Amino acid sequence: MSLHHLVREPKVKLDKNPVLFLLHGYGSNEEDLFSFATELPNEYYVISARAPYDMTYGSYAWYAINFDADENKFSDLNQARSSRDLIVDFIDECVSKYAIDAEKVTLIGFSQGAILSSAVALSYPEKINRVVALSGYLNLDIATENFKEKDLTQVKFFVSHGVVDQVIPIDWARKTKPVLEGLGIDVLYKEYPIGHGVAPQNFYDFRDWLNN
Repeated sequence: MSLHHLVREPKVKLDKNPVLFLLHGYGSNEEDLFSFATELPNEYYVISARAPYDMTYGSYAWYAINFDADENKFSDLNQARSSRDLIVDFIDECVSKYAIDAEKVTLIGFSQGAILSSAVALSYPEKINRVVALSGYLNLDIATENFKEKDLTQVKFFVSHGVVDQVIPIDWARKTKPVLEGLGIDVLYKEYPIGHGVAPQNFYDFRDWLNN
């Protein structure tokens, strides 16, 4: 398999089960989001992937973030695009290996994982059914060049952000909904009175959204 990962098998076995892919944030690992796997709906496979770039001591990244002399941040977009396609390959591998319904693939990403989840869904909407983008933002430079030519109307997004997020400004997140809606995508956008994290209410809200 192209990415190291953890799997929670569905508690309710169908011929083919829907799947939730969990994509962690910068400097974290596959165990982070997997900690709430037991709270996710029983009929899903839950697959938590580890990002490919090793940062030391159990920390991984989907792409590097560098700082210049003035402490401006720069994302390595080539690495980000490489990870985008690696995630797509990984999804295909999992669909082949496990009894997954390829029509019901949901990506749940936090921070850098949310940025990648959005880019994957816009680039390959035929493979992704829904996206839960937590504490991220939309970086269209990571999507494939021809993404606007695809039928994006079948993908649904749940987007959420903390209003006092100190890592990714709330203003960046607020741009997501109008851009996605302009592409014909159904979006539910929510804000919470927290920083860079997932509040319990945020978790319950997206879990309810998954069940609808």
